Amino acid sequence: MTRRVGLGTSPSRPARRRLLLTVLALLATGGGLGWQGGLSASGRDFPPPVPAAVCDAGSRPETGVQGRVPSSDYASGRAAKGYTCNARVVAHQGTSGGFKVLRYVDAAGRACAYYDASQPIPIRLPGQLTFLTGPGTGVSVLDMTRPTRPRLATSLTTPTMLSPHESLLVNPRRGLLAAVMGNTFASVGVLEVYSIAEDCRSPQLLSRTTEPLLGHESGWSHDGRTFYASSSGGQTLTAIDLDDPTAPQRIFTVVGVNYHGMRLSPDDRTLYVAHISDDLSGLTLPGKGLRILDVSQIQERRPSPTAPVIADLTWPEGSIPQVAQPFTRGGRSYLLQVDEFSTVGLNDGSLDVARATVGAARIIDVTDVRRARVVSRLRLAVHQPAARIEAAGDPGAGDVFGGYTAHYCSVPTEISPRLAACSMIGSGLRVFDISDPARPREVAYVNEPTEAGSAALSQPAWDVRRRQVWFSDQNSGFYVVRLTGRAAALLRPGL
Repeated sequence: MTRRVGLGTSPSRPARRRLLLTVLALLATGGGLGWQGGLSASGRDFPPPVPAAVCDAGSRPETGVQGRVPSSDYASGRAAKGYTCNARVVAHQGTSGGFKVLRYVDAAGRACAYYDASQPIPIRLPGQLTFLTGPGTGVSVLDMTRPTRPRLATSLTTPTMLSPHESLLVNPRRGLLAAVMGNTFASVGVLEVYSIAEDCRSPQLLSRTTEPLLGHESGWSHDGRTFYASSSGGQTLTAIDLDDPTAPQRIFTVVGVNYHGMRLSPDDRTLYVAHISDDLSGLTLPGKGLRILDVSQIQERRPSPTAPVIADLTWPEGSIPQVAQPFTRGGRSYLLQVDEFSTVGLNDGSLDVARATVGAARIIDVTDVRRARVVSRLRLAVHQPAARIEAAGDPGAGDVFGGYTAHYCSVPTEISPRLAACSMIGSGLRVFDISDPARPREVAYVNEPTEAGSAALSQPAWDVRRRQVWFSDQNSGFYVVRLTGRAAALLRPGL
C-alpha cells in the first residue's frame, strides 16, 4: 500500500494548466520567456575563470579565449579538426547523446556504458535557431570490454527509456539501472528499474510503476534502497522504496517545490538538492541555489516521514541549479555544484544571450551543513561577460538552451578525488584539477564541434584504471577520452 506524507501547498489545477500551456505556447511561437531572477552580466564583477591548461606537445589546443570556438575557426576549417589538450579521443560511437553517461562493471567483470541518445528538436526563436532535447532512440547500452572499440549491445526502448530526460542513474552497489519518464518541463513519472548485475550488456526489466507521480530529474541513495524523483516544473518530490526493486513503493511526497537534480551524503541521511524556485506564478523562475534536506526519517523508514530543510545557500553569479556531487578531501566534505545554461530570459524576459549570466560550477564546503559556503568557482574565460559579448556570433553561441554554458559535472570517486570533469556545452569536455578545492585549475579538454557547434550536456563517466573519461555530445555522439600528461597523473588508481 502506498503511503503519502508531507504534502505541501500545490497550485490549483487551473493555474497549473495555464502555466503549462503558456510555457508550451512560448516555446512554439518564439515568445519571450518572462522569467525573473538572476543578475545581469552587464556592469557586474564576476568570479575570475580558472587558470587555463598548459597543453602537451600532442595536443590540438584552442586558438584563442579559453572555451571558445570562434567563427574564424569554422571558416578556416580549424574547428572541424577538433580541440584537445592533454587528452586524446580514442573511440567514438553514435551521432547523438543526451544528459548522462554512466559506467558499470558487472559480476563477471564486464564493463558497460549507458547513455540516453536524446535527439535535438529545433525551435525557432526571434533571430535564432535553438534546440530542445526530445525523445531519441532510447538508452544505448555499450559493451566496453574494449573501450577503444565500443560495441552497441542493445538499446532500451521501453516507454521511460525513450524519454528519461535527466533522470537516468546506475546504483553500483545493487547493480540496478533506473530512470523516470521526463521532459523539459515535467512528464508522467513512470519509473522503470532494470537489473544489470549479472550481465550489464543485457539489462532485465524488473518493474514499471507510476509511483513517482511526475518526472524530470532524480537521485539515488548509495545503498540502492531509495530512489528520489523530482519533476522540477511539475513541483513534486517523491521518494520510492526499492528494497524490493520488483515492487517499488512511494513512501514520501511533497508538492509545491521546484527541485532539480539531487545527491546524497555517504550515510544517505542528507539530501543535497539543486533548488530552482518554489514559485512558478507568472512564470517566475529565480534561481535559488542549494537546499540541504534531512532525509534520515526516510532512510530509517519511519511511518509518515518528513524531510525538514537544514539550510539554503545561494550565489550571486547563478543561473539554473542543476545538481551537486558530494566528495571529501582532507577530512572535509564538499559539493561540486553545477548550474545549467544561463540567465537568458530569467532577468527581464530578454533573449540577449550574450549579456546573460553563466552560473558554470563551484565547490561548496558542507563540512558543517548549516554553514555551507562556496570556496571556489570552476569557470572558463568564455563564461565571462565581455568574452560572451565578443563571442555572440559564433555558431551555437546564440542558443538560448546552451551556447557557452555548463550542464553536468562529475568526479571519479567521492573519496579524495583529484580531478573533476564537466560538460560545458559549447566548450566540450573540460577537466579540472581540484586537489586544492579552494584553487581549481583546468588541466585538460576535448571539444569536437559540428557545424552547429558543440552540445556537450552529459554527466561524464570515469574509467580510472585506463585513465579515461567517457562523455557524449548531443550533436555528435559518445566519446572515450584518454587523459595524458599531468591530467593522467592525477587520475592514478587509488586517488
